[in-house]
Order: sequence, then C-alpha cells, then structure tokens
Amino acid sequence: MTTTPDAARTVEPFPLDVDAILLDMDGTLVDSGAAVERSWNRLLDELGLETRFTHTMHGVPARLSLRQLLPDASEEQLDAAHRRIEEIEIGDVDGIEVLPGTARVLAELEAASAARGRPAWTIVTSCTRELFEARWATTGLPAPAATVTADQVTRGKPDPEPFVTGATRLGIAPARCLAVEDSLGGIRSAGGAGCRTVAVTTTTPAADLTDLADALITSLDDIEVTVHEGRLRVQRRGA
Repeated sequence: MTTTPDAARTVEPFPLDVDAILLDMDGTLVDSGAAVERSWNRLLDELGLETRFTHTMHGVPARLSLRQLLPDASEEQLDAAHRRIEEIEIGDVDGIEVLPGTARVLAELEAASAARGRPAWTIVTSCTRELFEARWATTGLPAPAATVTADQVTRGKPDPEPFVTGATRLGIAPARCLAVEDSLGGIRSAGGAGCRTVAVTTTTPAADLTDLADALITSLDDIEVTVHEGRLRVQRRGA
C-alpha cells in the first residue's frame, strides 16, 4: 500500500459529530493488499487475461469486477469465475495486517457503545461473509454483529445500498452516520447513501478522493473518537 504525502489535507475540517460510524474493512481497517493482488492476478492468469489488478478494483464486489473484466461471459461462466476467486481469496490470507490506529479506534467505539447503551459502529465490506470471516479472523479484533457483506445486499458498492443497509441495521439515518473508506467505489457508495465521508489514502491516490470525501486521512491513527453530548465526536488526534 502507498500513502500519498498530501493525504492529511482536510477537505472539510474536523470535528465531525455523528451517531454511528460505518467502516470499510480492506484498506481501511486491515492491509490485505498483497493477498488481494496475488489472488486476483492468479485468477487473471488462469483466465488467460493480460490485465493486472489495479487500485480501481478495490472496494468493488468481485462479481461486478468480473463482469467488467469478462464483458462477453455468460452467467454460468461468471458464476464459475466468482466461485474461483472466492476460493482463492479465502485460501490466501497470508500477510494481512491490522492498519495503524485500527485497534485503538475500535476500542474507542466499543467504549462509546457501552457508554451510550447502543452500537456505535459496524463494518460495511465488499467481501462475502465467508471471505470477511477468513480475513477478520487473522486480526484478533472483535467484529460487530451488524456487519454488512456483499452477499447480504442486492447491489454492492458503488451503489448506496450497502451503507443504507449498515445504517438501517444500527437504527440510524445514513445522514447521521460517518463512513470511512479507502476506495472510489466505497466513497461513492457512502456519499450516495447520504453519509458523511472520510477517505483513507491507503489504496487510492489522494487526488482521486479529494472531490468525493468530506476529509482525507492517511490512516485511522490520524483520528480519535469520543462521546460528546451523547454523539460520537470524530476529530484529528491532538486537535
């Protein structure tokens, strides 16, 4: 993963006061980039394609990426390719690492959940449930019960449905939620749902995210979450 030097520039200043935080997983909470690239490039080789995995494929459900890569494929061929990439990715979780700030921010959100007596966060991912569980199991971190995975929605990112679903499961309007994402598809999904957005510049150049997100950060280590007048206050650390 690469971090862009100007990634800490703010589009709209903190603090942001919200009622819940909807977090992407890959590229936001964990660095699975090497495993993702290995898996997809292996599939592309098996399919006889010269295309390589690029950052524009991050945050997009596998089946949508496959449809773009194989525009002439039948539904049966897409089903087979989808089963294959799922098999490869579930079997390759080597080198997945928790990104800076993840453990601390999740602890802050768990404390906020306890203090307010209701869930303060969940995960909204383009992984299927099985793939999410395989990757998350390597982190040792708790997973929220309301996690939204790609196989639980009809239309995945960049459609707004995943973030609308995440907010609904928490019983909070999307406009009162903050979404934290690293991909163009994820930011577009969250913005389309009406969420406030913070982009993490781990997988996508900051210049591509600037016009889409309310703020940019290099990692969750840049921010902290506290409870302020019954809401979640998200601000830059040390501010």
